[in-house]
Amino acid sequence: MSAPRLYVVATPIGNLADLSPRAQQILAEVDLIAAEDTRHTGRLLQHFNIKANLISVHDHNERQRADMIIDRLQQGQQIALVSDAGTPLISDPGFVLVRAVREAGFEVSPVPGCCAFVAALSASGMPSDRFSFEGFLPAKSGARQQALSELAEATQTLIFYESTHRIVDSLRDMQATLGADRFVLVARELTKTFETIKGAPLNQLLEWIQADPNQQRGEFVVIVQGAPARADTGISIEAQRILGLLAAELPPKKAAALTAEITGANKKALYQLLLDKKG
Repeated sequence: MSAPRLYVVATPIGNLADLSPRAQQILAEVDLIAAEDTRHTGRLLQHFNIKANLISVHDHNERQRADMIIDRLQQGQQIALVSDAGTPLISDPGFVLVRAVREAGFEVSPVPGCCAFVAALSASGMPSDRFSFEGFLPAKSGARQQALSELAEATQTLIFYESTHRIVDSLRDMQATLGADRFVLVARELTKTFETIKGAPLNQLLEWIQADPNQQRGEFVVIVQGAPARADTGISIEAQRILGLLAAELPPKKAAALTAEITGANKKALYQLLLDKKG
């Protein structure tokens, strides 16, 4: 650790024993630790008896802190970036800082460790050869359903984060847009005392989680099975999306005609696609 460098250090998502020996060594030896919440990180460091200089780097000050950190690197210092839990930048601050440091010509080194969505996927039994991590869905139901509608035909495994206050509403919106039979798994409080991993068709999963308020508490990873692959219709994804939205409000022939007018797609093919889906 002689050259100036920014270390991106993964920290535990619950079980403190998951902080790797290498991460402990780097956090103990760097000149400065940039933390999402200095109080939270301070408790982690205290547990491992690590004394360090801390500064906060979060969504509201990241651009300003980047200049200061680059100045420290120019002085030859080593700096670690951590988030409250898991791997920095994964639905957490850090992207602006890392990009700025790289553009300034300094090395950025990852110190691998916990990541909640990777941990959940590894234990889910869902296909992992192709997946899409979508982070947090929008907070309001209308925008959330719109986002889910755009992903409804995706054949890869879909992964989301969700909070205590929205988990039930999000699952309801998934059922409304993806269908009651879509298989979904929720992973709650991973690596913690009350860790729960439960998978079922959406209608059963909703019934289970609504029946037990304790299962609505904590931090969630939600993993959604991809849609079954469809035969190539020759109709663009965008045209299919518009067709689906119009078909929810209009008779099939009218929805197909309007979609053809908007997108230029073949009206007969659009109408046949609706009939196939209905069948």
